[in-house]
Amino acid sequence: MDVNADTDALQKLAALIQRRNELEKEISAIIQRPVALSSLGEYIATRIFPIRLIKNAAHTAIDGYFYAGPLTSCSVNIKWYAMREGNLDITPGFLPDYYLILAGPLPSMTAQLGLRSRPWLIASVHLFDACALVDDLAERGLKVGPASSVRRELWDAAEIYPRPCNPLYPLNDEQRRLLELFK
Repeated sequence: MDVNADTDALQKLAALIQRRNELEKEISAIIQRPVALSSLGEYIATRIFPIRLIKNAAHTAIDGYFYAGPLTSCSVNIKWYAMREGNLDITPGFLPDYYLILAGPLPSMTAQLGLRSRPWLIASVHLFDACALVDDLAERGLKVGPASSVRRELWDAAEIYPRPCNPLYPLNDEQRRLLELFK
């Protein structure tokens, strides 16, 4: 074992972590919450979509409600997955009306790019009807809960960005422009 190489790697790692910590302080100051992918996803979604978060952040399965547009008064659970692996965390017994998913790239795309990390990107946005989704899983005899396996066809049908496959929520040009910032 080369101690000098390990020392150099540790010094570089420490410097990178210090930079990351500084960035997290800046991000936290903007979102007014600790930095986590879930908090960032909620912040971004509520700036792009007409969603008002529930004041109690610990509310089971419902993050907020749409206050305008075609889904006015419908409840929503917002998730941001750094990679779109086909799984969705569902809380049976406490379903929102909709799941709004900000999704990173497909695993095949990150492999093509040679990435081992999960960069915080929004490659697509999906809007799932929660009851229809749970019904599909039950019909196929699949588990409903954390990491529920959702068919690719359902992901594709639920997509509202970049491809407007789900007619339930058409995006306007400004929403598309804002989502483009996170590609």
